[in-house]
Amino acid sequence: MSVTGIIFDIKEFALHDGEGVRTTVFLKGCPLRCLWCHNPEGQSPLPELFQKRGCRECGLCRRGCSHPDCRPFGRCLHVCPDNLITVAGRETDPVSLARELRRRSDAFGGITLSGGEPLLQPEFSLALLREFGGAEGDTCLETCGYAPPDVFRRVTEACRCVYMDLKLADPAEHKKYTGRDNALILANLETLRERRDGWLLRVPLIPGITDTEANLTALARLAGGAPVELLEYNLLAGAKYGGLGRSYGVAGGRCLSAGEAGRYFDNPRVRR
Repeated sequence: MSVTGIIFDIKEFALHDGEGVRTTVFLKGCPLRCLWCHNPEGQSPLPELFQKRGCRECGLCRRGCSHPDCRPFGRCLHVCPDNLITVAGRETDPVSLARELRRRSDAFGGITLSGGEPLLQPEFSLALLREFGGAEGDTCLETCGYAPPDVFRRVTEACRCVYMDLKLADPAEHKKYTGRDNALILANLETLRERRDGWLLRVPLIPGITDTEANLTALARLAGGAPVELLEYNLLAGAKYGGLGRSYGVAGGRCLSAGEAGRYFDNPRVRR
């Protein structure tokens, strides 16, 4: 039986998910629950209802319908007069998805797997990467690094480039803000160091959480001389939570810029 996976978005002409112009595929499901997650619709491994802003409270979607695709959600997905109701997540297979990606973009460059967390769907991720040449193709993986070591090694060896997050150095702080400690991530970091090139560490700068002096100093020690990219906080990060019926967990406030945070890294390979 062919392997299948669940994706929730495709971004064409992406410029920040690897080198050059790329197509980024977002896979559903993540083992972490970062308080600042920019893609909350990617956390659950299953398709889920997403309602855009602007609901009139007309009640049409709650009256029931006979559409098979609506039954799992208890709402009609097709009746909204403003087309505000969608489902985040659809099932597909690697061959069909690869065909769709090539058909959608005449200027198709490289492919990047993101999420959610692609390593939560390892067989699907591997199969999709192989559709685009594996490690010999223009393939990239964005990962939080939280995966069994054998899964991490197998999937990262199947792509040319790996971007991995380093969020918090202290295990207790990591568990407090992401739901998991960082032992697996740090173990997989050592595996990543075995690559001669083709990898990058990313540090998201979150106000009062990851952008503290103590954390940045500790992350600089962990990174050593590895290439690092500092990602400035996105002020629109919480915009999606209302559509999922959830609240955003970061209070906000001023965050360090990439230039300010870069002072803690005595490393010429830091991207600001």
